[in-house]
Amino acid sequence: MESTMMRFQLTLPHILERANKYYPQTEIVSRLPDKSLHRTTYRDFYRRARALAEGLTRAGLKRGDRVGTLMWNHYAHLEAYFGIPCAGGVLHTLNLRLHPSDLEYIVNDAEDRFLIVDDVLLPVLERFRDRVNFERIFVFRYSGDKSVNGKGLEDYEDLLASASGNFTYPELDEYEALGMCYTSGTTGRPRGVVYSHRSTVIHSYNCALPIANNLSPHDVVMPVVPMFHANAWGLPFACVMVGAKLVFPGPHVDGQSIVELFEKEQVTFSAGVPTVWLGVLQLLEQDSQRRRFSPNLRLVVGGSAAPEAMIRGFDKFGITVVHAWGMTETSPLATISKLKPPLDSLSEDERYAYRAKQGYPAPFVELRVVDDEGKEVPPDGKTMGEIQVRGPYVTASYYKVPPSPDKFTADGWLRTGDVATVDEHGYIRITDRTKDLIKSGGEWISSVDLENALMGHPAVAEAAVIAVPHPKWAERPLAVVVLKPGAKATPEELNKFLEGKFAKWWLPDEYVFTDSIPRTSTGKFLKSALREQYAKRKAEEMKVA
Repeated sequence: MESTMMRFQLTLPHILERANKYYPQTEIVSRLPDKSLHRTTYRDFYRRARALAEGLTRAGLKRGDRVGTLMWNHYAHLEAYFGIPCAGGVLHTLNLRLHPSDLEYIVNDAEDRFLIVDDVLLPVLERFRDRVNFERIFVFRYSGDKSVNGKGLEDYEDLLASASGNFTYPELDEYEALGMCYTSGTTGRPRGVVYSHRSTVIHSYNCALPIANNLSPHDVVMPVVPMFHANAWGLPFACVMVGAKLVFPGPHVDGQSIVELFEKEQVTFSAGVPTVWLGVLQLLEQDSQRRRFSPNLRLVVGGSAAPEAMIRGFDKFGITVVHAWGMTETSPLATISKLKPPLDSLSEDERYAYRAKQGYPAPFVELRVVDDEGKEVPPDGKTMGEIQVRGPYVTASYYKVPPSPDKFTADGWLRTGDVATVDEHGYIRITDRTKDLIKSGGEWISSVDLENALMGHPAVAEAAVIAVPHPKWAERPLAVVVLKPGAKATPEELNKFLEGKFAKWWLPDEYVFTDSIPRTSTGKFLKSALREQYAKRKAEEMKVA
């Protein structure tokens, strides 16, 4: 028996039209390079996004053509988020923090035809421009400098001005490509993930749900996570769908700038990686000024595990931290850690422990944790295994790369490479990446658990734990620690702090105190660089011994 329901396409134009019809006066605020604020509305955003779609079509854009963006978080980037896909093109956000050789590879692999670039990022473009083949480059004068000119560079505003205002959307299919992002490439060349209109619309619904980010027209949302990082975790699409006010920080994502915008715009929701929020928390702890934040301010943290101490720290300021987990391959929202009713009766410490977990899956995301033999681990909260996922916004392959057993199972699940436990309530707790686990004497040690515990010490600002070679145990943990300003701590003191939380053989054999820890382009600790530096040194010491 067939249903009587309409065959309604889940495509981006519906979200754009809805925003103009029901939320035309909602504000979009963008911080400019000089730190001044640009203000516009959804009505103007709607007009300009459609003008961009028409301008690109007049410029020769064809269905499926890739348009790169090399831009910070601001209103024109939002226009690209909608204008490019609504014209039938594919939005390809480029990570401006990548090495030029990686950008060269990504642009050529994606075969980007056009590029939209901020004028302040032209120096980044020039580092690889002569090795790629953009047909046309449109410069958004983000800094307001009208003197910026150059060979082959066209003005973004001229592109919009070329539109007649009578744009008609192409007949889009919901399974058509809408956008693409490339993975960070920490274990090899970056790989492309291509999102469809359908996957993006469903992901937007999940983002807005009460059990997820709980977004509504009453919210003021500030995506601190870059718009070039997994679609800013889907927030631009979800916020336009529900009519939330958007606040874009631009390149100013230091603690002081974030706190200022939180206060000035009365932000109710923001999202970013733990290193960003740790910096904000340190500022608040050192700042004697009384801050007047929105009483409903909540922060979503993802990208890597957040220390329980950070969650407790923000609570003291009336700011709620919510843990989430996902990947470029999962669009990215896969799990979120909000407490279910059965957990309300737990002790305060037990509730904090749950809030520090990565949570349980969003609707339509199926998740399992399996051991080395492919069997699901028991839901005991102790047994570790690899997370595998599938769902309507989980990638089934990589762009131009045939599915392989190391990334996809025979029955169609994505192998994430994240190692976790799962408990009786379905909450996962990520213990590590497979490449970051420490195997000492045949037993596994979780570097993430040690790091988060160390960052609970009052003297520790940041900590990264890596494996280094050992003549007897194969590998042992080494902790790289950044202390808070003016604080002091010894290895003996830190290990004493860890005692009782872990088995004695888990405790680091060695501590290295440093001023900073290297980061990836998305703000995560770059452990590969630490392993290369300290593992090599340890191996040389072993040879001498």
